Amino acid sequence: MAKHRDFTLTTVILVDFCDPHKPWQHGSNENTNRLLRQYFLKGMDLTNLSQAKLDAVARPLNERPRKTLICETPAEPYRQCVKSIG
Repeated sequence: MAKHRDFTLTTVILVDFCDPHKPWQHGSNENTNRLLRQYFLKGMDLTNLSQAKLDAVARPLNERPRKTLICETPAEPYRQCVKSIG
């Protein structure tokens, strides 16, 4: 997220960062990390994974309904946001 300012200016979506060593500030990040651990071990080097493998992991996670999104999948509000931009 090195270019979070550019992202915010382009999309008008604020980027928020947790304080170091305070994971409880953003529970959805911790939940996503827990879900990713089903596919990747902690400390695993991801640089050698193909884009196809990463896409194969992202698809079921992005199609999984989330309580925080009122039972929508993450892909649904993302599509709505992209549609509203252009």
